[in-house]
Amino acid sequence: MPSFPILQRSSEEKILYSDRLTLERQKLTVCPIIDGEEHLRLLNFQHNFITRIQNISNLQRLIFLDLYDNQIEEISGLSTLRSLRVLLLGKNRIKKISNLENLKSLDVLDLHGNQITRIENVSHLCDLRVLNLARNLLSHVDNLNGLDSLTELNLRHNQITFVRDVDNLPSLQRLFLSFNNISTFESVCCLADSSSLSDITFDGNPIAQESWYKHTILQNMMQLRQLDMKRVTEEERRMASVVAKKEEEKKRESHKQSLLKEKKRLTINNVARKWDLQQHRTPNIATNQDTKVSDSPSQDPSQLHGSAVVSAFPEETGSLDSGLTSALQGLSVTDTHLVEVDGDTLSLYGSGALESLDRNWSVQTAGMVTTVSFTFIEFDEIVQVLPKLKMKFPNSLHLKFKETNLVMLQQFNALAQLRRVDQLTIDPQGNPVVNFTLWKYYVLFRLSHFSMQKINGTEVTQNDMIMAERLFGILAHVASSELPQYRLISILGDARKKQFRYLLETKGKKPGLVNEDNNDSKRLVGENTNRATLNYTTRDFYNERLEEIKEKKKFCKMYMEDLVKEATDINMKNEALQKLWPQMFIELVRDAVIEIRNKNSYMKLCLQQITDQK
Repeated sequence: MPSFPILQRSSEEKILYSDRLTLERQKLTVCPIIDGEEHLRLLNFQHNFITRIQNISNLQRLIFLDLYDNQIEEISGLSTLRSLRVLLLGKNRIKKISNLENLKSLDVLDLHGNQITRIENVSHLCDLRVLNLARNLLSHVDNLNGLDSLTELNLRHNQITFVRDVDNLPSLQRLFLSFNNISTFESVCCLADSSSLSDITFDGNPIAQESWYKHTILQNMMQLRQLDMKRVTEEERRMASVVAKKEEEKKRESHKQSLLKEKKRLTINNVARKWDLQQHRTPNIATNQDTKVSDSPSQDPSQLHGSAVVSAFPEETGSLDSGLTSALQGLSVTDTHLVEVDGDTLSLYGSGALESLDRNWSVQTAGMVTTVSFTFIEFDEIVQVLPKLKMKFPNSLHLKFKETNLVMLQQFNALAQLRRVDQLTIDPQGNPVVNFTLWKYYVLFRLSHFSMQKINGTEVTQNDMIMAERLFGILAHVASSELPQYRLISILGDARKKQFRYLLETKGKKPGLVNEDNNDSKRLVGENTNRATLNYTTRDFYNERLEEIKEKKKFCKMYMEDLVKEATDINMKNEALQKLWPQMFIELVRDAVIEIRNKNSYMKLCLQQITDQK
């Protein structure tokens, strides 16, 4: 057993300091045995080398115990000190809060400068007013329930990242959280629910470096009188309120845009599914469709129409907050198209989106659009609205096609009716035509009057134009030379008709009568006219024409049959008349002679007939 020093004081010392004993800086390694001092109320062991609390269990009247700056590793030996009100154990080596069950009258507990990693075993200290856990190893704050009298909590210089249960401290007024690792207000949001908290510090935390820090704290904690040891003024509160309102509006707008953005993604996925069914593909939305629409514009849309509820982006949907998720549950599942205007780009998803071209677009919006993107729409359906596109969006210069069933070069002929095209983007996905080696050259040849600058993002060079002309120039010449003039004129527009007639009229003139410039201009016009014969008829229009031709043939056949039948009847009647006419003529002459043989009787008969008619 270790030997303990025995403390004995003189009578004079006992009389002078009857209720207190100070043994600081005595180089003590153990607590001495204190006999005959049961009346002590204050005991001070500061700045020694004590490793264990012992030999004080007989001091049951002790109110104040100071063991600051020792080498104590465990709280022990205090179970009999039921009157203890102040316990100072700062700057020791304590790793766990324990053995305080009987100290129910404790008013101040100082454990700063230790190695404590969590708050525990203090919920029974209902009279505790001050708790100091500064400079420990705490990473979070919780387990504070039951500390109903706590008014001050010091947690400076820890490693705290989030705070809980502080709103359950009804008397807490001062909370010191300086120099921790708090980076967001959400990690300490429970503080906003504390009605008693008046002073708080966050300096030295990452959150204190944020521009929104002060305004957010003051707006959410209106009862604060001091923040970071500085008095909160009314002007600061007013500014915090203004900034908070702006932040709230920004948050609502962000939430709205997030909802619209997700709504757009859901709609695109629904359109993609419908497209797959139309193309007789096997739907595999979960694995393939996500990537199919992942390159669609990610900016927030300014105009949305249509929705669906199947997410094409599960990896992003999983990160949505609960509010957005619940909002998405109310989206419609019936609409299968989307129209989006994002900056200078008009994006159309699904065939139903083509109907939007009939709307009354504002001049400003229509004038801003320079790029038009078609996705999940049959190219033949797009061809039918190209005249509307030319009228509604006169500044459109860039066309994009993805999943539009571009399968043959002839379909590019339809784009010639537009006003101007500077760029053309054909996505390989859903457009087999790009597998043709010469498709780009055919586009450059057929749409040469546009002087196209880029195809699929690649600059068009003069060599490309020359190669296109070499490859397909003869094609246009053959096509135009094989057509009769009336058929050629019916294909051309009004301006081209005039140009074509001009060419026909000047063919017979002598070469010397026309200068060289006119020859060049005529050659150019002839090339454009030749290209114009390379047109495209959609399948639906072709089928309609076939039906129309069949109906006309049927009508003509019936009409001719009626004419032949009528002519045959007339001829038969004529032949019958020729046979009967001689006899009929004899009878007519005979009847006439008989009637006028008696002149008076004939006159009376005629007068009688006239009288009867009246």
